[in-house]
Amino acid sequence: MNKFLKILKIIFHISVLFLIIISLFPGSIINFIFYGELIQTKETTLFVIETWPNHLASYLYISILGFYIYLKHKKFNLLIFFLIFLAISLESLQFLIPNRSFEISDLSANITGVILGYLIIKIYRLVKKK
Repeated sequence: MNKFLKILKIIFHISVLFLIIISLFPGSIINFIFYGELIQTKETTLFVIETWPNHLASYLYISILGFYIYLKHKKFNLLIFFLIFLAISLESLQFLIPNRSFEISDLSANITGVILGYLIIKIYRLVKKK
């Protein structure tokens, strides 16, 4: 494996760890950092209340990165199932975490991000063959 792929692999694993931490943190990390509050309110929010675009972007980023790194790996299909499992389990665990809530729109955005990432890598693979 060349040096560039090794660096990408480290970035991928750190990104997945960061996604897990931010998804399971009991409240809003942004509000905690800037205001010392865990609960996100309209008065203290720096970003849009709708979170599904953030979920879509996060899972799209993680998926494209992971699929690119493991494109030629024999366990590529396992990565697809892992990312979908991660998307479902992290959103579902928010039922149990204080100041967090499960939202079907966020779950849909998570899974859509994984699927879009997969499709982008498949298109990349087709274009690269030509």
